[in-house]
Amino acid sequence: MSNPKDVHVVRHGDDWAARRPNTERVSKVFDTQKQAIDYGREVAQRDHSELLVHNREGQIRHRDSFGNDPCPAKDKE
Repeated sequence: MSNPKDVHVVRHGDDWAARRPNTERVSKVFDTQKQAIDYGREVAQRDHSELLVHNREGQIRHRDSFGNDPCPAKDKE
């Protein structure tokens, strides 16, 4: 289940947008995916949430966690 503070970068017509899960409205629309990712990363860092980047087909291609990661990395020493 998605955290309501998570930020998704998704296709929005011919543009890209940042939006929260389970909402119909987008937060902001951008010309490029990079612009949407940069904005989404700032919001996710501020809200200590997760950034999920979708590809053109809508599948998640990348995710970054900026908060309470449910699967933290295990350091190998």
